[in-house]
Amino acid sequence: MPRIVISEFMDEAAIREGLAGFDVLYDPKLVDDPAALEAAAADADALIVRNRTQVRGALLNSATKLKCVGRLGVGLDNIDVEACRARGIAVFPATGANDVSVAEYVVGAAILLLRGAYASTAEVAAGAWPRNALSNGREISGKRLGLVGYGSIARETARRAAALGMSVAAHDPYLKPDDPAWRPDFGPVEPFALDDLVATSDVLSLHVPLTDGTRGMIDAAAISRMKPGAILINAARGGVVDEAAVAAALKSGALGGAALDVFDTEPLKGGAASVFAGCPNLVLTPHIAGVTAESNVRVSGVTAASVAKHLRSL
Repeated sequence: MPRIVISEFMDEAAIREGLAGFDVLYDPKLVDDPAALEAAAADADALIVRNRTQVRGALLNSATKLKCVGRLGVGLDNIDVEACRARGIAVFPATGANDVSVAEYVVGAAILLLRGAYASTAEVAAGAWPRNALSNGREISGKRLGLVGYGSIARETARRAAALGMSVAAHDPYLKPDDPAWRPDFGPVEPFALDDLVATSDVLSLHVPLTDGTRGMIDAAAISRMKPGAILINAARGGVVDEAAVAAALKSGALGGAALDVFDTEPLKGGAASVFAGCPNLVLTPHIAGVTAESNVRVSGVTAASVAKHLRSL
């Protein structure tokens, strides 16, 4: 009976129903115990992981029977895809299953940061009335959303932004100018060069994988070219953004706000965390943009189905 090891949290109904008939070890604590995970992987036919389990190096070497990896999400930077390909190990991301969750996170963060009024609870509850101080919040309608990368998540984000009255532009060098994706049913999305997109967007949202070409692409120089008061949102991958440069721009007032869901080092520790101390209009979340109750069910179901189908085909 094929053995499946699941090292991070997953919808348990998807495990019971989608992986019935397999020998399943489900232990979300394994991700924090490398030795135990390597031992478990030694006789695993399949691994199912999220973003924290590093399927490379010692773990991959220990998994000598491995036939496939299921990824509860879409990013693959925690998986040595080339090494898996060389060994004939199939890799199955849950493509499309968390698009809506990330899109809603981006639009929600944009509204919150543009308006700037939602952090007043403690003051109001204490009897203060900071109405004048909060009277310069901005509407999302009429603003330009710039999408760096225009894949499926960015397209869901564009649809929601357009419904709120935003104009939408995007940079994606892999899409031809005549691709129908630039002309969706909710209205045109303008293709822009990256520098022009950075310089003209009121809200800049990142939707690219972490590669040698995207690492550090939003650095201090790029941030300096953004519109005064612009909002930056990164729910894609840590490492794409220079976090210290974001913090400095927020403290100087050059950036109007930022929401970061992903970081170069996760979780944030030491200096990587302290750089954000005292930053105004900042939202930090723990790599959770794509994780909701609903998306966890979808992601888990898609991943379980892919892994089960592959193992049964062998």
